[in-house]
Amino acid sequence: MEDKHTILGVHITNRLKEAVEVQKVLTTSPAPIKTRLGLHEVEKESLEGILLLEMLGSDEDIQKLADSLNAIEGVEVQSMVFHHPD
Repeated sequence: MEDKHTILGVHITNRLKEAVEVQKVLTTSPAPIKTRLGLHEVEKESLEGILLLEMLGSDEDIQKLADSLNAIEGVEVQSMVFHHPD
């Protein structure tokens, strides 16, 4: 097994509208989430937010999670993979 870190960046355009559906997907994900960090503006009346998810599990399960999140209108997922030398 390759030693790597997979991070999913999840951009949510309307937290009030999409948060419930995003949470449903996260709690039913086949890929375990090691770390979850939510970022949003609290001083402005911005509805946008970012979730950073450090993932565990197989590439296939991580891709299933990303696909499920991307299927939600107003949600975009991008992936970063950091490979570590043996």
